[in-house]
Amino acid sequence: MPRSTRIRGLIALAVVALSLYVTLTVPVHLGLDLRGGTQIVLETRPTAETEADADADAESGSEATDRTVEVLRGRIDALGVAEPTITRSGSDRIVVELPGLQDPREAADVLGRTAQLTFHQVLGTAAKAEDTPEPLPERPRELVLADESGQRLRLHAASLTGKDVEKAAARLDQQGGAGWHVTVDFKGSGKDGWARLTGEAACHAAGDPSRRVAIVLDDRIISSPQVDPSVACRSGISGGSTQITGNFDDSEARELALLVNGGALPVPVETVEQRTVGPTLGAEAITASARAAVIGTALTSLFIIAVYRLMGALATVALACYGLISYAALAALGATLTLPGLAGFVLAIGMAVDANVLVFERAREEHAARRRPTVRSSMTAGFRRALSAIADSNITTLIAAGLLFFLASGPVRGFGVTLGIGVLASMVSALVITRALADYAVARPGLRRRPRLTGIAHTGTVRDRLGRTNPNLMRHPRRWLAASACALVVAASGIAVRGLDFGVEFTGGRLIEYTTAAPVDTDRVRTALADAGFPRAVVQTSGENQLTVRTHQLSNAGAATITETVGNLARDADKIRDEAIGPSLGKELRQGALIALLVALGAQLVYLAARFRWLLGTSAVAALAHDVVILVGVFAWLGKPIDGGFLAALLTVIGYSVNDSVVVFDRIRELARADRGKPFSSVANRALLQTLPRTVNTGMGAAFILTALAVLGGASLTDFALALLIGLVVGTYSSMFTATPLAIELHRRA
Repeated sequence: MPRSTRIRGLIALAVVALSLYVTLTVPVHLGLDLRGGTQIVLETRPTAETEADADADAESGSEATDRTVEVLRGRIDALGVAEPTITRSGSDRIVVELPGLQDPREAADVLGRTAQLTFHQVLGTAAKAEDTPEPLPERPRELVLADESGQRLRLHAASLTGKDVEKAAARLDQQGGAGWHVTVDFKGSGKDGWARLTGEAACHAAGDPSRRVAIVLDDRIISSPQVDPSVACRSGISGGSTQITGNFDDSEARELALLVNGGALPVPVETVEQRTVGPTLGAEAITASARAAVIGTALTSLFIIAVYRLMGALATVALACYGLISYAALAALGATLTLPGLAGFVLAIGMAVDANVLVFERAREEHAARRRPTVRSSMTAGFRRALSAIADSNITTLIAAGLLFFLASGPVRGFGVTLGIGVLASMVSALVITRALADYAVARPGLRRRPRLTGIAHTGTVRDRLGRTNPNLMRHPRRWLAASACALVVAASGIAVRGLDFGVEFTGGRLIEYTTAAPVDTDRVRTALADAGFPRAVVQTSGENQLTVRTHQLSNAGAATITETVGNLARDADKIRDEAIGPSLGKELRQGALIALLVALGAQLVYLAARFRWLLGTSAVAALAHDVVILVGVFAWLGKPIDGGFLAALLTVIGYSVNDSVVVFDRIRELARADRGKPFSSVANRALLQTLPRTVNTGMGAAFILTALAVLGGASLTDFALALLIGLVVGTYSSMFTATPLAIELHRRA
C-alpha cells in the first residue's frame, strides 16, 4: 500500500476517533427554541449624563454596559432560574437566556427596570399641573413629582441613592396589620445621610408637607411618609434603617426588594427583542428534525448505493462520519444549536453528497476514456480532477455561511455556523475519509477481478443516454433566456401585486403561537380580537391545530389579553411561542438582510471573477440574482412570511446556485483549454452534457433530505424546507439554462 494512502488512512482514523471522543464527552448547547425558555435582548440607552461621561472617557459606554451586565446577573440569580446565561452582544446589547421560564412578563419587568432608587427632602407642594418629572426653571436642583395620592410635591435633589443601601427585604407586619412593606438598611455614610435627611424633615410641624421624606424609584414616588413626631429636630432617625410602605402585595414587595438589592443600572435599558418557546415545541422540533434526518439520510444513502454500488456504500459510511465530525465540531466550539441551525445541519448532509458525486462521476469519465483502465487509476484521477470544482463550489457556500455569521443575528447566525461547519466537514468526509476507504477497497484483489461492483467501471444511465442522443441544448440560448425572463416577470409581479409579508423580525411587533386541542375558526378569532381592542391583529393557522397571532408593538398586558381571548374560543389552548421585536431592532434586521444579500452578490462576483473570466462570473451572479427574485416572488404569491428562516434559506440558495454554476464553468474552463479552436457555444454545450449526470444525482440526493424536512420536519420547518426545495429546483435550472446561455450571449457580444 502506498505511503500516502497509509497516511491518509491514519488521518481519517484520527479525525473520526477524536470526533467520537468529543461527541461522548462534550454536550452541545441547545438554543432556547429547542429546549424551551425565554430569551430577552436588552439595549442600553445612554442618558445625557452618561453621554457626557463618554466624552470624557471613550470607553465609558462599553464600561456602562459591562456594569449593567453585572447588575443584571445579580437580578437573574435572585429570580432562581436554572442555568441562565447573560452575554454582551456588541457595544450596547445584552442577551439574556432563561431556560424553562415560560412567562416572560416578570423577567422583562425586573430586568428592564432601571431601579434608580433615590431619597429626597420634600420642600412643599407644587403649583405646576404636570405630573412628569421636570426640573423647575427657577430652581434647577428641584424636581416635581406626584405622590401616591396624586398630589404634586417639590423635591430637593437626591440626598441618598441606591448605592447607599446595604440590603432590602420584604416583610409582612402581622401584628400591626400594616401589610407588606420593604425594610431598607443603609451602609457607611448612608447611615449618617439618612439621619441628616430625617432630622431636617423633623424640624417642620406635623402635617406640613416638608416634614415628609420622598422615596423615589425610577422617577416615581413610591412612598413619602411623614417623620414620626418622636424624632427630634436635627437629630434624625439613628440606626440607618427605614421602611418603604405603599400598599404593596407580597409579589410587589419582593420585586421591589429584589430591585433594590440588585442595584441600580448604570444606564436605562430597553427590551428590543423577547422570545419565549414552550418545551413541547422544542421537543417536537428536535424529534421531527431527527426523524427527517434519519429518513432523508437513509433515502439518500439508498439512492447513492443504487447509482454507485460499492463506492456509494463507502460514501454512505463517509456521510455517517461527516455527521459525527459536524456534531463534534459544534460541541468543541461551544456553538449553540438552534432550530434553523439544526435544519442547516440536516441540509449539509445533502450537500455533502455533492463532493462524492463529483469524484465518482469524474472517475467514471476517466475509466471510460482510458484505453486500459483500472479502477484504482480511475479513482485517483477522479479525485485529482474533481478537486478544483469541489474547492470552488464549497468556498462559495462558505462565503454565504460567513455572511450569515457576520451580518445576521440570532437563529439565522446559528444557521450560518452550522452550515459553515457542515461544508468543512463534508470536504473532510469526501477528500479524506471517502478516499481512504476507496483506496483500501480498490486495492483488494477481488474488486480488481470484478470492477463493475465498484460502480466506476460503467458510465451510468444518464451518461449513456446523453452519449447516444448527444443533444445540442445550447443551440438556441436566447430561448432559454426568454424562458428565464418570463419566470422573472411572473415572480416580480407577485411581489408587486401581493407584496411581501415580512415577519416580526423585520417589521417589529409581536407574534404569539398557540396549540389547540381542535382546529379553530380563524374568522371567529379575528372578530373576538377586534372586539377586545386588536382590530389589526393578523390571525393564521400554522400546521395542524396551531394558531398564530401577529400584532404591532404590544405590551405584556396586551399579550395576556390576547391569550385570554384565544383561550375562550379554543379548547386547551397552550402558548408555545411568544416573540416580541422592537421597532429599532426590526429596522436594523431589515437593513442587515438587505446588506447581507448585496454583499453576498458582490462577494460571489469578486470570487468568481478571480477564479474564472469576468464573463463567467457575471453570468453566475446574474443567474443567482434570477434565483433570488423567483424565490421571493413565489413566497409572495403563496402569502408565506419573509422571516429569519426565509433569509437563511435565501442565502443558502445563493450558495447552492453558484455551487452548481461553478461546476459547469469549471468544466467549460477545462474544455476550452483543451479545445481552443472550437466555438464557445459548442464547448459550453459539451460541458453541460458532461456535468449533467452530476447535477441530476446531486439534486436527487439533496431533494430526499429537503422533502423529508418539508414533510416530517413539523410546522416550524415546513416553510424553511419549502424555500430550499424551490431554490434547489430553480438553482439547478438556472445553472444550466440561465447562466450558461447568458455566458454564450455575452461571449458573442464580447
